[in-house]
Amino acid sequence: RMPLSQFDDYYTSIASLREKYKDQISIKIGLECEYFPKYMDWLKQFVVEKKLDYIIFGNHYYKTDEKRVYFGTACENEEYLIRYVDEAIAGMETGLYSYLCHPDLFMRGRRVFDDVAKRESIRLCEAAKKLNIPLEYNLAGAAYNDIMHTMQYPHEEFWKIAAEVGNTAIIGVDAHEPAAMETDRYRDEGLKRLQELGIHIIDKIEFKDFSKL
Repeated sequence: RMPLSQFDDYYTSIASLREKYKDQISIKIGLECEYFPKYMDWLKQFVVEKKLDYIIFGNHYYKTDEKRVYFGTACENEEYLIRYVDEAIAGMETGLYSYLCHPDLFMRGRRVFDDVAKRESIRLCEAAKKLNIPLEYNLAGAAYNDIMHTMQYPHEEFWKIAAEVGNTAIIGVDAHEPAAMETDRYRDEGLKRLQELGIHIIDKIEFKDFSKL
């Protein structure tokens, strides 16, 4: 959501903190990025030029955000759920991203985890496993589910499928504001659920050599 014009200030501020606290903590600089096919050459060049440590994959919009087709609501329609998974797989196949954020985002619009949701979840999970891409258990979504008394994402049925397929999970805070870091309860609950399902959980990510991709 950050305008490109703000990137340099973003980078400079984090780089200064990385230097200031270098003897206490290792700070990495990254972004959550979309998979927009017509901009992928630009994105590859950007992450190399800006010397980013990593990027993660947030699959929110179909093809581009300029048309505002948001998967979070559009996936109520089976056609867009299929497209969501198609785009998720295509993005993971680029090798650019360290993990797939909120893979069950589509449940924000679909609501009912029906046979179509199951079929497409299996397809997504199998591709992620084949490509060795971790799936994020999203704590912002967990907080939303709790506050709104709903189940969108993380969705129990999706993570049951991820467990059956044999996916790897990583806990993501998805902090849109500093207060979102106060997520001990949701993190502990998420870890417990994933452990009960027998899903392998990681707390470190792979840093890519973007110049070779």
